[in-house]
Amino acid sequence: MNEASVWQSVLGEIELSVTRGSYITWFKNSELIEINNGRAVVGVSNIFAREQMQTKFNQQILTILQKVSKEVATIEYVISSAARKTTTNASNETSSNSKPRDETPLPTNPDSTQYSYASRAVSPGQAPSRTNRPTSAGNPSGLNARYTFETFIVGGSNELAFAASQAAAKHPGTKCNPLFIYGGVGLGKTHLIQAVGNEIKRNDPESRILYTSCETFVNEFLDSIRFKKQGFAERYRKVDVLIIDDIQFIAGKQATQEGFFHTFNALHQANKQIIISSDQPPKSIPTLEERLRSRFEWGMSIDMQLPDFETRCAILQTKAAGHNVTLDRATIEYIASNIQTNIRELEGALNKLLTYCEMSGSVPDAQTAAGLITDVRTTRPRHLTAKQIVEKTARHFQLEPAEMMSPKRDKHIVGPRQIAMYLLRSELHLSFPRIANELGRKDHTTAIHSVDKIEKSIKLDQMTRQQVANIRELLYG
Repeated sequence: MNEASVWQSVLGEIELSVTRGSYITWFKNSELIEINNGRAVVGVSNIFAREQMQTKFNQQILTILQKVSKEVATIEYVISSAARKTTTNASNETSSNSKPRDETPLPTNPDSTQYSYASRAVSPGQAPSRTNRPTSAGNPSGLNARYTFETFIVGGSNELAFAASQAAAKHPGTKCNPLFIYGGVGLGKTHLIQAVGNEIKRNDPESRILYTSCETFVNEFLDSIRFKKQGFAERYRKVDVLIIDDIQFIAGKQATQEGFFHTFNALHQANKQIIISSDQPPKSIPTLEERLRSRFEWGMSIDMQLPDFETRCAILQTKAAGHNVTLDRATIEYIASNIQTNIRELEGALNKLLTYCEMSGSVPDAQTAAGLITDVRTTRPRHLTAKQIVEKTARHFQLEPAEMMSPKRDKHIVGPRQIAMYLLRSELHLSFPRIANELGRKDHTTAIHSVDKIEKSIKLDQMTRQQVANIRELLYG
């Protein structure tokens, strides 16, 4: 077997044993360069991927490699130009045809200290600003070609939404219809729902796809009534895929809800794909008609959570690679550790760092990053305490902190108490005895059971995921 065949066999086993997010982030673009004198050389796309391979996955890779090639005794991980090219190829291709004429080209040398900030490319997993979204003029579908599955960073926080979106793109109108994706601002909802449209368009260029914001839908509906404009119903009901962004803005607009209700019914009856995004689940959108709410929950309703640490690191590395800049692990981890709320803020901090280093002629490092994002960190607690977690969890559930720490075992108290224990563990990394003590428990096994229960519940229960996400926003927002 040649190197490519050997590595494909290895990747096949690894894909079955790790999460999809880990596989796409660390393994997908890797390659086996050579096997020589018992040493296998594996190429990866960046320093951060190399560190992950060496510290986290090395033994697993070695064990699988030895099954295929018994002569392998050690593995060396190197940054490969081919792997790096594969990682950035998709974003480079999709953006090359849409650059403004006055845009300064990026440096071709990845080790150059001249960090160009001229290319304002959108990072994977992130939505563009409202003002920069494409309009229908000259672009009937309204889709942004840069938003693809390949440029979306997958992690534990968005893995389910990503998988459902791929299923909808592969079987439009039959699986996950309607697809309703909700979550806080800056988590990548717009990127993901447009990626579905772009994938369907790639598979079937003749398909009629329309992406629009809820605001545009509302304005066009009102204009059709006020000025008796023709063509509104045909525009929205003669498509194969309708993608509506920020549907929460339809709340309180009774006539518009009526219009959308009939549009929804016409498309769904014809087995056309409907994709909707919102900043909250259907049942939480105020003044939404019950018949619309039930239809939004008809197919697949999925929440996108705050990106976890690993996903934030991957997004930073990918975005930096788009600027032909390789950041060291310490810098990436510092930014990812200090900015946890959303991807827009994460990208803003990175852009600020790269701009400063370009202007000053310096190399971006953790020390420079620390000085530049101080203003970001001062907007949220510098030192999150156990007391703050308990108090804000209690506030979220409309309880008193004293009730959380009491011996009461009422159902409406036990659940919030378990979530508080989980947050003490996940956010502060406290020991189980310390967690038990903070909540007035004597036995630390109670904390172990609570943390384990919430971890499992987050994977399976939508409501628990939303509650934990909301409390984290209280803590960091």
